[in-house]
Amino acid sequence: MTRKLVLGAVAYDPKVITIWDGFQRYFAARNLPFDYVLFTNYEKQVEAQFDGVIDVAWNSPLAWVQSVHLANALGRKASAIAMRDTDCDLTTVIAVRSDSRFASPADLNGARIGFGAADSPQATILPQAFLLQAGVSQATIDGGRLFDVSLGKHGDHVGGERDAARALARGELDASCVLDANLAAFMNEGIWAQGAIRILARTPRYDHCNFTVLDGAPPELVARFLEELLAMDYANPEVRPLLDLEGLKAWRAGRTQGYQALEAAVVRSPAFARWLEAARHTCK
Repeated sequence: MTRKLVLGAVAYDPKVITIWDGFQRYFAARNLPFDYVLFTNYEKQVEAQFDGVIDVAWNSPLAWVQSVHLANALGRKASAIAMRDTDCDLTTVIAVRSDSRFASPADLNGARIGFGAADSPQATILPQAFLLQAGVSQATIDGGRLFDVSLGKHGDHVGGERDAARALARGELDASCVLDANLAAFMNEGIWAQGAIRILARTPRYDHCNFTVLDGAPPELVARFLEELLAMDYANPEVRPLLDLEGLKAWRAGRTQGYQALEAAVVRSPAFARWLEAARHTCK
């Protein structure tokens, strides 16, 4: 039987099946044996990659950090081989109502701040770390409101951000943390009226998802996968629908410098330490 390259992805939306079915057909037409496995959450996907169930993981930024630290604990190596152009240099905005009194992040001390799901890098982990550095007290952060939609999917579904945006519009919150790209989307959806919201601050830039491989993955298949991926041209009518579904114009080689702020925030978390210890004992 021909050895296939097996990719793992998290099913955060029904379109995930459409996306990877399309990639499977695309790769098959180019004689790259390819299959995929869907997971309900990133933690299971990370563990499955270490157990050899999948060769490549389409990882959230938090799953990438988990993979790197688990690899280090097990004496292995994780590499980010590719990412979307839209995964590079993202920011999270701290949004407030236009008529609010807040002039700087430090003014949010004692305010009602809304975040996304607890495991969302863009809507919770990174903005919380940013606000703490900007002078917002830990008590205010801890008193913020989490919108825990689909924990385990690391905020990919955007549901928690959307719920926090609605709460800000209703006056239930004083501020909401939103991925920059979702700001216009929420306005287009009518959640925020034009001119009703202003940006109080932005986090420093960071990177998002990547394709992660571990040492021991089949090198020839990984090389073929990367070659075909980077060769995908948005001008090609066969390719464009797939890239549109996945939200990019071009694939780029992977880089890791955009995860430093997230890693610094995550490693301080007792929950992360507990997960890492448990995974270290259950994974190969």
